[in-house]
Amino acid sequence: MQLDLCRLRAERVAKGLTQDKMAHLLGMKSRSAYAKRECGIVPIGADELGKIACILGYDKNQLGIFFKQNVH
Repeated sequence: MQLDLCRLRAERVAKGLTQDKMAHLLGMKSRSAYAKRECGIVPIGADELGKIACILGYDKNQLGIFFKQNVH
């Protein structure tokens, strides 16, 4: 399964959070550190995805919404 970065961005925007605010909430030193993850330049690890989901109001049982469903 592949991480759906568009869904990740959409959820952040829907919650009214900027990339700068997300970076701050995740303990990152800069907005660009978060932006690189949201754009797919830097991979998002499992622990990091869990933290992002928590900030966005989801628990670990709902992480599936952040993945693309591969249909063949």
